[in-house]
This record gives sequence, C-alpha cells and structure tokens, in this order.
Amino acid sequence: MAARESARVAVALVRGVEALRHGDPATNLPIGPVINESAYNKVLKYINIGRTEGRIAVGGHELTGPDNGYFIAPTLITDVAPEARVSQEEIFGPVLVALRARDFDHALAIANNTEYGLTGAVYTNSSTKLDQARARFHVGNLYLNRKCTGALVGAHPFGGFNMSGTDSKAGGPDYLLLFTQGKSIAERVRQS
Repeated sequence: MAARESARVAVALVRGVEALRHGDPATNLPIGPVINESAYNKVLKYINIGRTEGRIAVGGHELTGPDNGYFIAPTLITDVAPEARVSQEEIFGPVLVALRARDFDHALAIANNTEYGLTGAVYTNSSTKLDQARARFHVGNLYLNRKCTGALVGAHPFGGFNMSGTDSKAGGPDYLLLFTQGKSIAERVRQS
C-alpha cells in the first residue's frame, strides 16, 4: 500500500510541476523569472548539483521568456538523500526537491535535519500526527492542513528557527519592538 501511495504522490508532483506556466508575473502566472543573472546562474548551478545527487524528473533547463528574462523551467528533483546539498541549502528558484520518508516520524526527522526552519506544513487527517507536528516540527511558522505561504500581516509574527532567524520578522504585534533597543539600568541607593 505504501509503495502505491508513494507512486501516486510522485505522479501527482510530476503532473503538477509540468502544468506550471511561466511568463510575465504581472499577468498572474505562477512562475516568473528569477531576479537577476547572478540568481539565474546560482539556480542553474543547484540544478546541476541536483543531477548528481538525484534525478531530474521535470524541467532542469533554461527557458526563453518575454524580453529574454532570467527564466528557468520549473524543476522537480527526486531520489535525493536528506543530507544532499539540494536538500540542505536554500535554492530560491523554481526548484522542488522531493524526498522519500519511511513514515511520519522519519518525515519529521528529515524536516528537522537542516540549518533552516522558517516554514513547514503538514497535511493529515490524523489529529495525533497534527499534535506531533505541533510539538516536534522545528519551524517558526507551522501550517496544518493548509498551504505554507501567506502569513497574515498583523496576525502572524513571521520568523523562524536556526539560520532562518528568530523573533518576529514582520506581521505580529511584537514586530515594532524589534526596532527599539532595550536598556537595563541598575542603581545602588545609599541609605542615609
């Protein structure tokens, strides 16, 4: 059963990535160009690293976009070990790295085995697994049974664990205090 479920997820991922359209982000397409030539080269470098650490299931190449912008095909890299560079480093491009976990505990171990911990998401019908995620998933923003983007300004303090930072980064009521500098003053009062 687990093997069939895993294969179904893999097929759905491939189809989902293949269906992504690219182009001018002002036209509300899901994939736009990366910001500049440096980012473009960096993402392509990670894709090449992914070729050696796993398998390119979809994409993995440059695209020609409007005005010859810095477009890269949405890319899915599979069959990757949790310790691989493409699993451990932030790529900041249209690249999804899919890792296989034996079970839920293993998935949490994989997710927590990185220097980063900004955002995570868990989808399950199991209230026990949701409770386990609340207690053991080391991220600053944990989304349960919903997409893992879209923190609400004014409601969600946006900050993470480890190299993803600590404290609120934006959005929460405590954010403004981060622009202040705390000062402690102690004075010995002499008795007369």
